[in-house]
Amino acid sequence: MMRIEKIIKESLDNHLEVLDFLQAHQDSIKDIAALFISSLRNSGKIIFMGNGGSASDANHLAAELVGRFKKNRKPFASISLSSNISLITAIGNDLGFEEIFSRQLEALAKPEDVIVAISTSGESLNVINAVKKAKNLGLKSVGFLGRDGGKLKNIVDLSLVIPTKDTPRIQEMHILVGHIICEIIEEELLA
Repeated sequence: MMRIEKIIKESLDNHLEVLDFLQAHQDSIKDIAALFISSLRNSGKIIFMGNGGSASDANHLAAELVGRFKKNRKPFASISLSSNISLITAIGNDLGFEEIFSRQLEALAKPEDVIVAISTSGESLNVINAVKKAKNLGLKSVGFLGRDGGKLKNIVDLSLVIPTKDTPRIQEMHILVGHIICEIIEEELLA
């Protein structure tokens, strides 16, 4: 039983440690929210992407914006490039996995949109390629990143880097930040 208690204590302690980091970086959250709001006010959409658990986070956050977060309201334009498995496997098979997001951006994105690259390592080649494609298309980009931010930190316009190697804690903070931003968007766009 001591091992279980140790796991629980360490997990909660690590969670609180990265939560303290977020407390000190609230301006980054405000800046990202402002960029999303500007895009939505200008008929843009928020485009999320990620691999693995980050793909689930991308789907989750896009659903919060299109469906509802806390308030009944009109839908906000958002999409997850991680959600269409037929499209992902077709592009992966025909063009290569490293193109699954950039190809979708080429088809769907417009300059008013903002892309959100979710990556715990900041090193995912398909996400890096998509951010580069977004820049070529004139889009703004945001990184929800972990560890030291990896290569993505240097190519996105705005980033929030959760400075831990503990992937579950990174993912928890990405969802927390995403939820905070969804609430800010609802508050500002419904005011």
